[in-house]
Amino acid sequence: MKAVVFDKELKLVNDYKKPIPQKGEALIKVTLVGICNTDYEITKGYMGYSGILGHEAVGIVEEINDPDQSLLGKRVVSEISYGCKDPNCQYCAEKLYRHCPNRHTLGIWGKDGCFAEYFTMPLEVLFEVPDSVPDEQAVFVEPLAAACEITEQLHIKPFEKVVVLGDGKLGLITALTLNAQNIDVLLVGKHQNKLDIAKSQGVETSLLNNFKIKKIYDVVVEATGSISGFETALSLTKPRGTLVLKSTVAASKEFNLAPIVIDEITVLGSRCGQFGAALRLLKSKKIDFSPLISATYPADKAIEAFEMNKQKDTLKILLKF
Repeated sequence: MKAVVFDKELKLVNDYKKPIPQKGEALIKVTLVGICNTDYEITKGYMGYSGILGHEAVGIVEEINDPDQSLLGKRVVSEISYGCKDPNCQYCAEKLYRHCPNRHTLGIWGKDGCFAEYFTMPLEVLFEVPDSVPDEQAVFVEPLAAACEITEQLHIKPFEKVVVLGDGKLGLITALTLNAQNIDVLLVGKHQNKLDIAKSQGVETSLLNNFKIKKIYDVVVEATGSISGFETALSLTKPRGTLVLKSTVAASKEFNLAPIVIDEITVLGSRCGQFGAALRLLKSKKIDFSPLISATYPADKAIEAFEMNKQKDTLKILLKF
């Protein structure tokens, strides 16, 4: 089968061995996948992973190695992690597979990804896509679920002031999600064209250059992935407020954490989320991800698509299989 593989270098392989579903797994024929910044980071050495990349996919279930055949022929999306299934594992018991110490993560750790004609995943992490949700929207389920995770972890009161820093894919999706959940949110970024995507869907926006830094926000979501963004986020969080970290910041210089103690700020790490909630939100059509799609490439041009993904103005690149 055709697959996009990373093994010291990124390459398109035309004769990769087609996976065989193990007990309790399904074989999914891929229709559409999204390139994530994590995929790019892996090509620079992140996680030490080699194999098929990709963890954002929509596909059709073609085969199931299980008595339960209810998903056969259905269009599905897959959560990116599955656990050890040990009955004594607390995380697996609560379906928090992403925290299982012995987890496998699609295209990131210990499991071939979905940048291929086929991939396999356990049935318990597959979700049927509603008929009313097209592939071009469903392919955003994974980052959308990550944005939904904020309100699963934190109760944001109706009167609280919320600001999201960063107008890249992560910041845009987070702001659009909070807005769709009827939360009064302000998105702050450096690029007017990106801010306009959120503004057109009812999100209040501001360019960073025009934005006054004041410690008045109850909830600040950091989605810039930079040290300066983290420092700005701290400068916006009011005493006893909550700073939500959606991006991983690799510290390359010293920075002052004293305000966290002085202002008694709660720092909340927030990563993956539940797909059920994200699919319900997509079905409601309260968010339109179409403006985030910068380009769609055929699988044969996957390497070209990865190069396009590196461009500054690029948001989401999709691959068709």
